[in-house]
Amino acid sequence: MPFLILGGAGVRRRDFITLLGGAVGFRPFGARAQQTVKIPRIGFLSQSARTPMGEPFQAGLRAAGFSEGAVSMEWRFAAGDLSRLAPLAADLVRAGVDVIVTTATPAAKAAQNATRTIPIVAIDPGDPVQVGLVASLAQPGGNITAQSSIAPDLQAKRLQLLKEIALNISRVAILSNAAIPVAEVALQELRSAAKALKIDVAPVEVSGPQDFAAAFVTIANQHFNALLVFPDPLTFSSAHAIVDLANKNAVAAMFGAREFVNIGGLMSYGPNYPNMYRRAGVYVGRILKGARPADLPVEQPTKFEFVLNMKAARALGLNVPPTLLAMADDVIE
Repeated sequence: MPFLILGGAGVRRRDFITLLGGAVGFRPFGARAQQTVKIPRIGFLSQSARTPMGEPFQAGLRAAGFSEGAVSMEWRFAAGDLSRLAPLAADLVRAGVDVIVTTATPAAKAAQNATRTIPIVAIDPGDPVQVGLVASLAQPGGNITAQSSIAPDLQAKRLQLLKEIALNISRVAILSNAAIPVAEVALQELRSAAKALKIDVAPVEVSGPQDFAAAFVTIANQHFNALLVFPDPLTFSSAHAIVDLANKNAVAAMFGAREFVNIGGLMSYGPNYPNMYRRAGVYVGRILKGARPADLPVEQPTKFEFVLNMKAARALGLNVPPTLLAMADDVIE
Protein backbone atom coordinates (compact mmCIF):
# COMPACT_ATOMS: atom_id res chain seq x y z
CA MET A 1 0.00 0.00 0.00
CA PRO A 2 1.40 3.41 -0.94
CA PHE A 3 2.33 6.01 1.65
CA LEU A 4 1.70 9.79 1.95
CA ILE A 5 4.38 12.03 3.35
CA LEU A 6 3.13 14.36 6.15
CA GLY A 7 5.66 16.53 7.93
CA GLY A 8 8.39 14.11 7.00
CA ALA A 9 6.66 11.10 8.60
CA GLY A 10 5.21 8.23 6.66
CA VAL A 11 1.46 7.86 7.18
CA ARG A 12 -0.86 5.41 5.50
CA ARG A 13 -3.62 7.04 3.38
CA ARG A 14 -6.38 5.60 5.62
CA ASP A 15 -4.66 6.86 8.79
CA PHE A 16 -4.16 10.30 7.21
CA ILE A 17 -7.87 10.63 6.41
CA THR A 18 -8.77 9.52 9.94
CA LEU A 19 -6.35 12.07 11.36
CA LEU A 20 -7.95 14.90 9.37
CA GLY A 21 -11.46 13.79 10.21
CA GLY A 22 -10.67 13.88 13.93
CA ALA A 23 -8.91 17.24 13.90
CA VAL A 24 -10.57 19.72 16.24
CA GLY A 25 -12.71 22.26 14.36
CA PHE A 26 -11.73 20.87 10.92
CA ARG A 27 -14.33 21.09 8.18
CA PRO A 28 -13.38 19.95 4.67
CA PHE A 29 -15.70 22.41 2.87
CA GLY A 30 -16.06 26.20 3.23
CA ALA A 31 -19.85 26.05 3.63
CA ARG A 32 -19.56 23.75 6.62
CA ALA A 33 -16.83 25.90 8.13
CA GLN A 34 -19.12 28.92 8.06
CA GLN A 35 -21.77 27.01 9.98
CA THR A 36 -19.50 26.82 13.01
CA VAL A 37 -19.34 30.64 13.35
CA LYS A 38 -21.65 31.77 16.15
CA ILE A 39 -23.85 34.71 15.20
CA PRO A 40 -24.82 36.85 18.24
CA ARG A 41 -28.53 36.82 19.02
CA ILE A 42 -30.32 39.90 20.35
CA GLY A 43 -33.71 39.64 22.01
CA PHE A 44 -36.05 42.64 21.75
CA LEU A 45 -38.95 42.88 24.23
CA SER A 46 -41.66 45.54 24.04
CA GLN A 47 -45.23 46.01 25.18
CA SER A 48 -46.08 47.49 21.77
CA ALA A 49 -47.38 45.61 18.75
CA ARG A 50 -44.58 46.43 16.33
CA THR A 51 -40.91 47.32 16.05
CA PRO A 52 -40.39 50.78 17.61
CA MET A 53 -37.66 52.76 15.81
CA GLY A 54 -35.86 49.67 14.63
CA GLU A 55 -33.76 51.49 12.03
CA PRO A 56 -32.03 53.86 14.52
CA PHE A 57 -31.27 50.82 16.69
CA GLN A 58 -29.74 48.99 13.71
CA ALA A 59 -27.74 52.14 12.90
CA GLY A 60 -26.26 52.01 16.40
CA LEU A 61 -25.28 48.38 15.89
CA ARG A 62 -23.56 49.30 12.64
CA ALA A 63 -21.71 52.13 14.38
CA ALA A 64 -20.50 49.56 16.92
CA GLY A 65 -19.14 47.37 14.13
CA PHE A 66 -22.01 44.94 13.53
CA SER A 67 -23.16 45.17 9.93
CA GLU A 68 -26.42 43.74 8.62
CA GLY A 69 -26.32 39.96 8.90
CA ALA A 70 -23.66 40.00 11.62
CA VAL A 71 -26.35 39.54 14.30
CA SER A 72 -29.77 37.93 14.45
CA MET A 73 -32.84 39.44 16.14
CA GLU A 74 -35.51 37.72 18.22
CA TRP A 75 -38.53 40.07 18.38
CA ARG A 76 -41.13 39.69 21.12
CA PHE A 77 -44.13 42.05 21.23
CA ALA A 78 -46.91 41.98 23.83
CA ALA A 79 -49.35 43.93 21.59
CA GLY A 80 -50.43 46.05 24.55
CA ASP A 81 -51.12 43.07 26.84
CA LEU A 82 -48.74 43.53 29.78
CA SER A 83 -49.55 40.06 31.13
CA ARG A 84 -47.66 38.63 28.15
CA LEU A 85 -44.37 40.34 29.00
CA ALA A 86 -43.26 37.82 31.65
CA PRO A 87 -43.72 34.72 29.45
CA LEU A 88 -42.18 36.52 26.47
CA ALA A 89 -39.14 37.45 28.57
CA ALA A 90 -38.84 33.85 29.77
CA ASP A 91 -39.05 32.71 26.15
CA LEU A 92 -36.09 34.93 25.22
CA VAL A 93 -34.09 33.45 28.10
CA ARG A 94 -34.89 29.91 26.93
CA ALA A 95 -33.89 30.89 23.39
CA GLY A 96 -30.40 31.65 24.71
CA VAL A 97 -30.10 35.20 23.41
CA ASP A 98 -26.86 37.05 24.17
CA VAL A 99 -28.46 40.41 25.05
CA ILE A 100 -32.02 41.56 25.77
CA VAL A 101 -33.22 45.04 24.76
CA THR A 102 -36.40 46.41 26.36
CA THR A 103 -38.62 49.46 25.95
CA ALA A 104 -40.30 51.22 28.90
CA THR A 105 -40.57 50.12 32.52
CA PRO A 106 -42.84 47.01 32.37
CA ALA A 107 -40.69 45.26 29.77
CA ALA A 108 -37.49 46.13 31.64
CA LYS A 109 -38.89 44.71 34.89
CA ALA A 110 -40.10 41.56 33.11
CA ALA A 111 -36.62 40.98 31.68
CA GLN A 112 -35.00 41.66 35.05
CA ASN A 113 -37.28 39.10 36.70
CA ALA A 114 -36.51 36.56 33.98
CA THR A 115 -32.70 36.71 34.22
CA ARG A 116 -29.95 38.12 36.39
CA THR A 117 -27.18 36.93 34.07
CA ILE A 118 -28.08 37.82 30.46
CA PRO A 119 -27.13 41.48 29.78
CA ILE A 120 -30.10 43.85 29.44
CA VAL A 121 -30.17 47.27 27.78
CA ALA A 122 -33.32 49.15 28.81
CA ILE A 123 -34.59 51.99 26.60
CA ASP A 124 -36.56 54.73 28.40
CA PRO A 125 -37.33 52.67 31.55
CA GLY A 126 -38.46 55.68 33.58
CA ASP A 127 -36.22 56.38 36.55
CA PRO A 128 -34.04 53.23 36.51
CA VAL A 129 -32.81 53.80 40.07
CA GLN A 130 -36.25 54.44 41.52
CA VAL A 131 -37.79 51.37 39.88
CA GLY A 132 -34.93 49.15 41.05
CA LEU A 133 -33.25 48.33 37.76
CA VAL A 134 -29.81 49.71 38.63
CA ALA A 135 -27.90 50.63 41.78
CA SER A 136 -26.93 54.06 40.42
CA LEU A 137 -26.74 55.89 37.11
CA ALA A 138 -22.94 56.02 37.13
CA GLN A 139 -22.44 52.43 38.27
CA PRO A 140 -25.43 50.22 37.38
CA GLY A 141 -23.85 47.32 39.23
CA GLY A 142 -25.73 44.35 37.76
CA ASN A 143 -26.72 42.91 34.39
CA ILE A 144 -28.73 46.01 33.35
CA THR A 145 -27.82 49.38 31.90
CA ALA A 146 -30.12 51.89 30.20
CA GLN A 147 -30.83 54.83 27.95
CA SER A 148 -33.00 57.11 30.08
CA SER A 149 -35.18 60.11 29.18
CA ILE A 150 -35.21 61.39 32.76
CA ALA A 151 -33.49 64.74 33.28
CA PRO A 152 -33.75 67.56 35.85
CA ASP A 153 -36.31 70.30 35.12
CA LEU A 154 -37.68 68.49 32.04
CA GLN A 155 -41.31 68.49 33.23
CA ALA A 156 -41.12 72.06 34.51
CA LYS A 157 -39.84 73.23 31.13
CA ARG A 158 -42.69 71.47 29.31
CA LEU A 159 -45.27 73.15 31.52
CA GLN A 160 -43.61 76.54 31.17
CA LEU A 161 -43.60 76.35 27.36
CA LEU A 162 -47.23 75.26 27.35
CA LYS A 163 -48.15 78.25 29.49
CA GLU A 164 -46.29 80.62 27.17
CA ILE A 165 -48.29 79.59 24.12
CA ALA A 166 -51.65 79.16 25.89
CA LEU A 167 -51.68 82.06 28.33
CA ASN A 168 -55.13 81.39 29.80
CA ILE A 169 -54.66 77.75 30.80
CA SER A 170 -55.53 76.96 34.41
CA ARG A 171 -55.92 73.16 34.51
CA VAL A 172 -53.56 70.73 32.77
CA ALA A 173 -54.30 67.02 32.39
CA ILE A 174 -51.35 64.63 32.35
CA LEU A 175 -52.19 61.80 29.95
CA SER A 176 -50.23 58.78 31.11
CA ASN A 177 -50.15 55.01 30.81
CA ALA A 178 -51.69 53.34 33.87
CA ALA A 179 -49.10 50.55 33.56
CA ILE A 180 -46.29 53.11 33.75
CA PRO A 181 -47.28 55.47 36.56
CA VAL A 182 -45.89 58.97 36.40
CA ALA A 183 -42.58 58.78 38.22
CA GLU A 184 -42.88 60.42 41.60
CA VAL A 185 -39.93 62.68 40.89
CA ALA A 186 -41.58 63.86 37.65
CA LEU A 187 -44.94 64.39 39.35
CA GLN A 188 -43.34 66.38 42.17
CA GLU A 189 -41.51 68.50 39.61
CA LEU A 190 -44.75 69.14 37.71
CA ARG A 191 -46.65 70.09 40.85
CA SER A 192 -43.91 72.45 41.96
CA ALA A 193 -43.81 74.13 38.55
CA ALA A 194 -47.61 74.25 38.38
CA LYS A 195 -47.83 75.97 41.73
CA ALA A 196 -45.40 78.67 40.60
CA LEU A 197 -47.43 79.16 37.38
CA LYS A 198 -50.78 79.03 39.25
CA ILE A 199 -51.91 75.95 37.33
CA ASP A 200 -53.63 72.79 38.59
CA VAL A 201 -52.29 69.47 37.25
CA ALA A 202 -53.74 65.98 37.59
CA PRO A 203 -53.10 62.61 35.91
CA VAL A 204 -55.66 61.10 33.53
CA GLU A 205 -54.66 57.47 33.07
CA VAL A 206 -55.27 55.12 30.15
CA SER A 207 -54.48 51.44 29.84
CA GLY A 208 -55.03 50.85 26.13
CA PRO A 209 -56.07 52.46 22.83
CA GLN A 210 -59.72 51.89 23.72
CA ASP A 211 -59.41 54.36 26.62
CA PHE A 212 -58.41 57.53 24.77
CA ALA A 213 -61.90 58.66 23.76
CA ALA A 214 -63.11 58.30 27.36
CA ALA A 215 -60.01 60.14 28.61
CA PHE A 216 -60.91 63.17 26.51
CA VAL A 217 -64.47 63.07 27.84
CA THR A 218 -62.95 63.22 31.34
CA ILE A 219 -60.71 66.10 30.27
CA ALA A 220 -63.75 68.04 29.03
CA ASN A 221 -65.98 67.19 32.01
CA GLN A 222 -63.32 68.21 34.53
CA HIS A 223 -62.62 71.47 32.66
CA PHE A 224 -59.01 70.80 31.77
CA ASN A 225 -57.99 73.30 29.10
CA ALA A 226 -54.55 71.92 28.29
CA LEU A 227 -52.83 68.56 28.07
CA LEU A 228 -49.38 67.08 28.67
CA VAL A 229 -48.74 63.69 27.05
CA PHE A 230 -46.01 61.43 28.43
CA PRO A 231 -44.23 59.43 25.71
CA ASP A 232 -44.22 55.64 26.12
CA PRO A 233 -44.93 52.62 23.88
CA LEU A 234 -48.70 53.02 24.33
CA THR A 235 -48.89 56.72 23.50
CA PHE A 236 -46.34 56.36 20.70
CA SER A 237 -48.34 53.56 19.06
CA SER A 238 -51.57 55.61 19.45
CA ALA A 239 -50.03 58.94 18.44
CA HIS A 240 -52.46 59.61 15.56
CA ALA A 241 -55.51 58.97 17.75
CA ILE A 242 -54.23 61.21 20.56
CA VAL A 243 -53.28 64.07 18.23
CA ASP A 244 -56.64 63.86 16.43
CA LEU A 245 -58.61 63.89 19.71
CA ALA A 246 -56.59 66.82 21.10
CA ASN A 247 -57.16 68.86 17.95
CA LYS A 248 -60.86 67.97 17.62
CA ASN A 249 -61.44 68.90 21.26
CA ALA A 250 -59.43 72.13 20.87
CA VAL A 251 -57.07 71.20 23.69
CA ALA A 252 -53.61 72.78 23.67
CA ALA A 253 -51.27 69.82 24.03
CA MET A 254 -47.59 69.52 24.91
CA PHE A 255 -46.05 66.23 23.80
CA GLY A 256 -42.86 64.58 25.00
CA ALA A 257 -41.45 63.80 21.54
CA ARG A 258 -41.40 65.48 18.15
CA GLU A 259 -42.96 62.43 16.47
CA PHE A 260 -46.36 63.69 17.73
CA VAL A 261 -45.82 67.17 16.28
CA ASN A 262 -44.75 65.75 12.92
CA ILE A 263 -48.29 64.35 12.48
CA GLY A 264 -50.18 67.47 13.58
CA GLY A 265 -49.64 67.90 17.33
CA LEU A 266 -49.19 71.42 18.69
CA MET A 267 -45.77 71.30 20.34
CA SER A 268 -43.17 69.05 21.92
CA TYR A 269 -40.19 69.30 24.20
CA GLY A 270 -38.04 66.31 24.92
CA PRO A 271 -35.08 64.15 24.00
CA ASN A 272 -34.42 62.80 20.54
CA TYR A 273 -35.91 59.29 20.75
CA PRO A 274 -34.30 57.95 17.55
CA ASN A 275 -30.94 58.92 19.05
CA MET A 276 -31.79 57.01 22.25
CA TYR A 277 -32.45 53.89 20.17
CA ARG A 278 -29.24 54.45 18.23
CA ARG A 279 -27.25 54.75 21.47
CA ALA A 280 -28.91 51.56 22.73
CA GLY A 281 -27.64 49.83 19.59
CA VAL A 282 -24.13 51.10 20.33
CA TYR A 283 -24.36 49.78 23.90
CA VAL A 284 -25.52 46.38 22.67
CA GLY A 285 -22.58 46.27 20.27
CA ARG A 286 -20.15 47.08 23.08
CA ILE A 287 -21.65 44.32 25.23
CA LEU A 288 -21.37 41.80 22.40
CA LYS A 289 -17.68 42.72 22.22
CA GLY A 290 -17.19 41.99 25.92
CA ALA A 291 -18.29 45.06 27.91
CA ARG A 292 -20.31 44.46 31.07
CA PRO A 293 -23.60 46.33 31.69
CA ALA A 294 -22.37 47.01 35.23
CA ASP A 295 -19.57 49.13 33.74
CA LEU A 296 -21.73 51.06 31.23
CA PRO A 297 -23.25 54.14 32.90
CA VAL A 298 -26.92 54.87 32.33
CA GLU A 299 -26.99 57.57 29.68
CA GLN A 300 -29.27 60.57 30.05
CA PRO A 301 -30.13 63.02 27.26
CA THR A 302 -27.97 66.11 27.05
CA LYS A 303 -29.97 67.92 24.37
CA PHE A 304 -33.70 68.54 24.14
CA GLU A 305 -35.72 69.55 21.08
CA PHE A 306 -38.47 72.17 21.15
CA VAL A 307 -40.72 71.73 18.11
CA LEU A 308 -43.76 73.88 17.13
CA ASN A 309 -46.52 73.16 14.64
CA MET A 310 -47.83 76.52 13.40
CA LYS A 311 -50.77 74.99 11.51
CA ALA A 312 -52.01 73.40 14.75
CA ALA A 313 -51.48 76.68 16.63
CA ARG A 314 -53.56 78.63 14.11
CA ALA A 315 -56.33 76.00 14.21
CA LEU A 316 -56.48 76.42 18.00
CA GLY A 317 -56.55 80.20 17.69
CA LEU A 318 -53.24 80.62 19.51
CA ASN A 319 -50.91 83.53 18.93
CA VAL A 320 -47.33 82.30 19.10
CA PRO A 321 -45.05 84.93 20.67
CA PRO A 322 -41.96 85.79 18.60
CA THR A 323 -39.78 84.87 21.57
CA LEU A 324 -41.23 81.35 21.52
CA LEU A 325 -40.64 81.03 17.78
CA ALA A 326 -37.04 82.10 18.30
CA MET A 327 -36.58 79.38 20.92
CA ALA A 328 -37.88 76.57 18.69
CA ASP A 329 -35.40 74.07 17.25
CA ASP A 330 -37.87 73.35 14.46
CA VAL A 331 -41.06 75.04 13.24
CA ILE A 332 -43.48 73.02 11.15
CA GLU A 333 -45.66 75.16 8.88
